[in-house]
Amino acid sequence: MTEDEFDAFYASAFPRVVGQVYSFTGDHGQAQDVVQEAFIRAWDRRSHFLATEAPEAWIRIVAMRLAVSHRRRARRWLELVRRTPLPGAAPGPDPGHVALVAALRQLPEPQRLAIVLHHLCDLSVEQVAAETGAPAGTVKARLSRGRSALAKLLPANEVGVAGGSSGKKEDDHG
Repeated sequence: MTEDEFDAFYASAFPRVVGQVYSFTGDHGQAQDVVQEAFIRAWDRRSHFLATEAPEAWIRIVAMRLAVSHRRRARRWLELVRRTPLPGAAPGPDPGHVALVAALRQLPEPQRLAIVLHHLCDLSVEQVAAETGAPAGTVKARLSRGRSALAKLLPANEVGVAGGSSGKKEDDHG
């Protein structure tokens, strides 16, 4: 079957087969999808497709089988969903974390990046320097300035980063 012959067959048979499969499934979108998939499979086998005595019947059978498979998968998925208990409501973000993020947004990006990598990602000054491409001394200065800015932006009891309780040794900072 040439490409033009296949195109002509598709143009004439597609609406008819979609109507037939729609009658079976009751879902027009699904009918279009499975008929399209059947035509794709026919296209992949077009050298043998001509030998089929009833190509439209072949398309219809494949589309109906696909629709049944879709229905079975949907039913299994629904059963799984029904058996799986709903998770409890997820707690909202910690107010301290929200305050920290808001304060971090006010810092210049280089300071913010240094603070996040060092205190939240637990990287050493040397690792932060390697990731950012800045010298270690510059990273230490950014950390110092960033911590000072955060101390002014956050209440003392809000976040440990501003108060120096990150677990990092003081010699990492300067």
